[in-house]
Amino acid sequence: MVGLDVTDESAVEAWLRQRRADLLAHSDSSGDQRRPVELDQTTVGRLSRMDALQGQAMAQALDRRRVEEIARIDAALGRLADGEYGACASCGEDISEGRLRLDPSIPTCLDCAQGP
Repeated sequence: MVGLDVTDESAVEAWLRQRRADLLAHSDSSGDQRRPVELDQTTVGRLSRMDALQGQAMAQALDRRRVEEIARIDAALGRLADGEYGACASCGEDISEGRLRLDPSIPTCLDCAQGP
């Protein structure tokens, strides 16, 4: 996000919407990798199945992370629409610009993210 002006809400919104679209496109293109692995030993050897199962597990984990990031982006877009973007969702204090530049969808300030 280097170069993103997090004080320009229209630029932040455009970036978030583009990132969301990119994540959805990657999710659509990786659907084959997440489908069930054929367990018929007559068509695929044991080691090949193990590799396929590992690849499937990694693709599913990546997809879960994509879903979580899309949810964070949707929440950030909601905060933008409500005029609350840049405020910590936990304490209401301002989130530092540096933190927002690292991840424009971040919902909390550093203090709240670190917890008690």
